[in-house]
Amino acid sequence: MGTRRDFIKLSAFAGTSVIASPLLSNENQDSVTKPVVISTWDHGVVANKVSWEILLNNGSALDAVEEGVRVVESDPRGTTVGVGGSPDRDGFVTLDACIMNHKNECGSVAFLQDIEHPISVARKVMEETPHVMLAGKGAYQFAIEQGFEKKELLTEQTKEAWEKWLKTSEYKPVVNIENHDTIASLALDSQGNLAGACTTSGMRYKMHGRVGDSPIIGAGLFVDNEVGAACGTGMGEAIIRTAGSAIIVEMMRNGMSPQKACEAGIERIIEKHSDLTDLQVGFLALNKNGEYGGFAVYKGFTYAIHTADIDEYKNSEFKI
Repeated sequence: MGTRRDFIKLSAFAGTSVIASPLLSNENQDSVTKPVVISTWDHGVVANKVSWEILLNNGSALDAVEEGVRVVESDPRGTTVGVGGSPDRDGFVTLDACIMNHKNECGSVAFLQDIEHPISVARKVMEETPHVMLAGKGAYQFAIEQGFEKKELLTEQTKEAWEKWLKTSEYKPVVNIENHDTIASLALDSQGNLAGACTTSGMRYKMHGRVGDSPIIGAGLFVDNEVGAACGTGMGEAIIRTAGSAIIVEMMRNGMSPQKACEAGIERIIEKHSDLTDLQVGFLALNKNGEYGGFAVYKGFTYAIHTADIDEYKNSEFKI
């Protein structure tokens, strides 16, 4: 497994590694596996099914990841994304999302309320504004101006659970128990372009106004079309503190496989936190060759992968 010390050593050769990297070598192009889509957690299976149909018909990676996660945003049975997402401690469902394409163009929304598809609003921010991120009332106003409809996101199920929680009002993240199971998705299309999407309702019963890693480019998601893409899920604060996804992409740039880069990213999380109690983080990575990897702090992180040869739901490897 790579360590921070290994990464520092690799960084010393960054000036030459891009040229020498096997990921970027022209002689390796015949070995590229594409298209590919990989997504986090159980709902990644559903997202991948939608994304794969787009990729199979020569659609773009950007369209694939957006449409895939939109399905999850609309599913009220999930309590961590979109409709049915768990509220904050004050009873408000607040959503975060970001999207990034192969041109390093990106869009993001944070603390967005009453809109079913924050991922599509994030794409509109990318395509229709000079900005990267809009937040709160400004993000909502922009969404309405772009034709999105106001919608009640709190379901009877999540409302009842919140009212029950109010009796104790004890905030406690629980590893792998539908508390912060972000849907993040990465894709490589038949044209060889990468894209990624990330969307969530954030931690259940969080403080009102809390924003996690999911809308932050470089934390919850990062795409570099020369190298690869990475995304994170779990305790957003830990991912933000280490610029998790951007670091993993840089590790791949300097020669690590997606799997080793994810392992090194988790090692960084562990090194930077003295208390790992209930601190679950999982990373996924995908490179330009269609190679992928996944790794987590604790057992229990799952993901789905779909290629021409593979359509699987996997348990990630883990450190602890």
